Amino acid sequence: MSKSLKNYINGQWVESKSNSMLDVINPSTGLSVGKVPSGCKADIVDAAESANQAWEGWRNTPATQRVQYLYKMKALLESHTDEIAAICTLECGKTYAESKAEMTRAVENIEVACGIPTLMQSVFSEDIATGVDEFVIRQPLGVGACISPFNFPIMIPFWFMPYAIACGNTYIVKPSEKVPMTMTRIFELFETLNLPKGVLNMVHGGRETVDAILEHPFIPAISFVGSTPVARHVYQTGTLNGKRVQAQGGAKNAVVVMPDAEPETTVKIIVDSAFGCAGQRCLAASVVITVGEAAEHITPKIIALALSKKTGDGMDSSADMGPVISAESKVRIEKLIQQGIDQGADLLLDGRAVKVSGHENGNFIGPTILGNVVEESEVYKTEIFGPVLSIINVKTLEEAIALINRNRYGNSACIFTRSGAAARKFRHNTMAGNIGVNIGVAAPMAFFPFSGWKESFFGDLHGQSSHAVEFYTQTKVVIERWNEEWSRKF
Repeated sequence: MSKSLKNYINGQWVESKSNSMLDVINPSTGLSVGKVPSGCKADIVDAAESANQAWEGWRNTPATQRVQYLYKMKALLESHTDEIAAICTLECGKTYAESKAEMTRAVENIEVACGIPTLMQSVFSEDIATGVDEFVIRQPLGVGACISPFNFPIMIPFWFMPYAIACGNTYIVKPSEKVPMTMTRIFELFETLNLPKGVLNMVHGGRETVDAILEHPFIPAISFVGSTPVARHVYQTGTLNGKRVQAQGGAKNAVVVMPDAEPETTVKIIVDSAFGCAGQRCLAASVVITVGEAAEHITPKIIALALSKKTGDGMDSSADMGPVISAESKVRIEKLIQQGIDQGADLLLDGRAVKVSGHENGNFIGPTILGNVVEESEVYKTEIFGPVLSIINVKTLEEAIALINRNRYGNSACIFTRSGAAARKFRHNTMAGNIGVNIGVAAPMAFFPFSGWKESFFGDLHGQSSHAVEFYTQTKVVIERWNEEWSRKF
């Protein structure tokens, strides 16, 4: 029987006040594996009030005590990695190995957030004038909220939440309604942390729940990851309501291959980047730009290696790639592939006919490669978010950089070369927030911020590391004078 999920508010599991439920679908089978509330404004009101009431006590808890809960949180996730990864694969579709890797990245962020006693330290200047000192302190904002996407149900909430609570804020997590079971299990484990009630809350739901978060006066800080249209909505609506917002949007990540790139390693990294997680990650390679004669020896090798990749159920250890998230996504991706062909692209590898035995109703698309894609085509301009790789040929590195810079997205860009001069020119001139040199997925470690430019990011401060600390705190400047003569009068 499918499990019906509840919200976690004020230290208790409670039924949603919404009057409808949504199916949680296993993308490998097309079958329902659970029910999640569609969500409503009243749920957010309850969570925000609970978190706001808990904030005064939590902000006054010393940082050294707050991080003790994070140490326990880290140990809990590490000891339940296999279980949580299996749930993630069940509802998200990615391979079990990919789910376990996601757990690792979540834990890394907890580890960095445990350094809050140092990361929040102030700046002090003595005698800015005779007998006058000045210093800056960081204080928490209040209640924070994360609106999380479907593709990384474990990792992405941990880009934000550990830093927020370590800094003295209380928090609300809204998982994607497509993959709510993973975070539900994590919160079941977090019950054993014995955090003060109201410090951590979880509310399920869709658009109505998101809009309630964006509008509620008790929630001054919002973190979002998703598509660019929704990121823009979240940013505009949140800031209109006077909130801090960091909204990570879509991407069209290019990989430039120079003629001097080492072929075997380059091809392996590109194929893993393009087709890992079925292409459903914001740092996936979606466009390969071959420079000069690189096209002649790189393109056939990419096709050959992509052909060897097995598509299947994520729990099948022999599968290299799982399904896309939904039947609707499958239809949309296949439509974009056909549009690309109709607009002049060469179909070098077609993954639309892939069938997985025993999973005939799964949302499977195999690796797909389109050659001679033109800049004006829809398949080039659109974030496909699926296992589709476009290949474009140019004559020079300067042309490749110009092509990338004309794109409206700016999440990631990578180059493969043995030339330090070419690599330096690329990283200096390319307009993207995450740059890879001989790297296929330019994912920052937890102690660096996850950057993003242009329409890939709306806001000023990114997730992770020092940016997260700055985002979840506000500065207070103190200027003070202590006169010895005054002291002697008392």
